Amino acid sequence: MLYHFSEDPSIEIFKPRQSSSFPNLHPAVWAIDQEHALHYYFPRDCPRVIYWKGEKTKEEDSESFFAETSTDKIIVIENSWLGKLRSTNLFIYSFSPESFELFEEAKTAGYYISFKEVKPLKVEPAGDLLDKITKEKVELRFTPNLYPIRNRILASSLDFSIIRFRNAGGKEQLGND
Repeated sequence: MLYHFSEDPSIEIFKPRQSSSFPNLHPAVWAIDQEHALHYYFPRDCPRVIYWKGEKTKEEDSESFFAETSTDKIIVIENSWLGKLRSTNLFIYSFSPESFELFEEAKTAGYYISFKEVKPLKVEPAGDLLDKITKEKVELRFTPNLYPIRNRILASSLDFSIIRFRNAGGKEQLGND
């Protein structure tokens, strides 16, 4: 089963659309696999940095990023999104995987695409998002500024997914402050 998350509960047909993140890709319908569905239990526009240990993770990165936790995945969002996380009504659309293929450019993030219109098998409310997230084997962290952790993750050997970062409210700090 593949999934799509939306704040709109009334989508009957998903039509391929152009991706701003991958402008050279033909219009597509996007879905996520079960393993990575947790990454989408957030308001649509909520910027988040998600990172985990992968096959190519170096021991020093594992120790640096996971020394104080018992989990293998960490999700970081900005403090200012907590209220919206608590109040968003999110809906989970389920798809048959038949017309989808793994999106190779970001395969560690669990993205699947279809170049055809797709009718969902069902749609259901996600419920309490904070409750859903905290029931998973993941650590949820809050920060006033996502730029420092994003920059550290990009320079690491960890697997990651950085979602809706254009909406980050913090500012990148350059030089010595």
